[in-house]
Amino acid sequence: MNRTVATRILRFGSLVGPASFVTAWALAGAVTDRTYSPVRDTISRLAAVGADTRPLMTTGMIAFGVALPASAVAWKATLGGRAWILVAATGISTLAVAATPLDHSELVDRLHEVAAAAGYITLAAIPLAARTGLISRGFARHAAVGTALSIVSAASLVVSLAVEQTGLFQRLGLTVIDLWLVASVPVLGTLVERRDH
Repeated sequence: MNRTVATRILRFGSLVGPASFVTAWALAGAVTDRTYSPVRDTISRLAAVGADTRPLMTTGMIAFGVALPASAVAWKATLGGRAWILVAATGISTLAVAATPLDHSELVDRLHEVAAAAGYITLAAIPLAARTGLISRGFARHAAVGTALSIVSAASLVVSLAVEQTGLFQRLGLTVIDLWLVASVPVLGTLVERRDH
């Protein structure tokens, strides 16, 4: 498989990862037999030790954690810069979140919090890191939307630490960037085609 074909395929990690993660938390939140509120409770509660939805939610996290670093190859090949590093780091952080489920022990809970914070920060920063590369390649509108969504994401995740509606703001902060990543897939495809001509 040549490099161009690999890049075209791997860019879909930015679709598969977010779609798997969002589907997992939406479905798990709907089917859990525990008392669970997506408005108040964090997504990680769905993958906690003893949660009936742990296998489903953990699978969603692993899919995200594998797909995003795979798509980082396409980000690097088409945009260069540092965005690809944040794409990969977000996926790796999510794998660390999956590997440190809540309610295992005090130490594991703290490691979970560190991994989750790293994942939030790197995810929210991806559009900002991609901004210059996108603008220079003619995607100023996508860059502007990404910048706005980075602000929404960062604000939502900060607010989630201070209010009872933690789950709602966490989902908002993560999902706006997940959607932007999905919308980046055709952008990456266009850039691959340009590079080949």
